[in-house]
Amino acid sequence: MNRILEMARELGQSLGRTDEYRALARAAQGVDEERRLVELRNELEKLEGEMVTLLRTGREPEDAQKERYEELARELQATPEYQRLVSAQANFDKILQKVNETISNGIQEGGQSRIILPS
Repeated sequence: MNRILEMARELGQSLGRTDEYRALARAAQGVDEERRLVELRNELEKLEGEMVTLLRTGREPEDAQKERYEELARELQATPEYQRLVSAQANFDKILQKVNETISNGIQEGGQSRIILPS
């Protein structure tokens, strides 16, 4: 089991050194450094929390709340910094998907093997 965990750590380190991850980290930092975007995200999170609370208690959010949420989301999504973040996240997600598919294929191959490894 220790060897598997070591291999997982090495995989994580390798993923952290990919161009895609570095682009994602830069994009996230860029969003975090833009004061207006931080304010937009904070307001969106606050409004979302209020709406979730209402929904959990069986009440519907007011139309003004819904409209404000949509307005803030559109404003955030229209910024170049946010668009870079979404694009970088999508590119890194593709890498993770390929890694997961490869791991899954390896698991299937390992499961069919007659060799039993100690854990």
